[in-house]
Amino acid sequence: MDREPTLLRLDSAQAGRAWLPQLCDLLLDEVSHGASIGFLAPLSAGEALDYWEEVLARLGSEHRLWLLLDGPRLLGSVQLSLCERANGRHRAEVQKLFVTRRARGQGHARRLMQALELEARAAARTLLVLDTEAGSLAETVYRRLGWRHAGEIPAFAASPDGELRATALYFKLLKHKPQQAEGTTSSEQQQQSMAHA
Repeated sequence: MDREPTLLRLDSAQAGRAWLPQLCDLLLDEVSHGASIGFLAPLSAGEALDYWEEVLARLGSEHRLWLLLDGPRLLGSVQLSLCERANGRHRAEVQKLFVTRRARGQGHARRLMQALELEARAAARTLLVLDTEAGSLAETVYRRLGWRHAGEIPAFAASPDGELRATALYFKLLKHKPQQAEGTTSSEQQQQSMAHA
């Protein structure tokens, strides 16, 4: 990879439709290799498409999606869901951090999470939470990024092969320092740039 990957924050379903084929491939690959991310194997292409269309339909003030790109090639993605209940407007949930297998070990997960955390701070969120399969490689990634382990729930979710596995709960406390991640472009900014080109 000769160039620096770029971050793109998708702001609308329309902006994300061009990426649907690669997003579906990413999800299908994760499930086929045993990732416990809410789906059972074999996952069909239609199920993957339904999932991503649902995600795109939710994009807006309460739900964010970032893509990490090497030119036209998708390297990874991550989602942030902001709690809008009156008693929870200080927190948000990280959902489905993905990095393609060929792009792992290059700091891409860190870059996606840094962009997400900056956005959370800008939205005045001081607490982030997530869950992941206990004992998975993802746990190592989150611990390296400063996340704290809060505990485990046994037999919480089925893996792609149907086996019930424990989930690990993590959290991270943030300081409120609103700013934009370096190199991050929103789909709205990308469209404005193209309009003025």
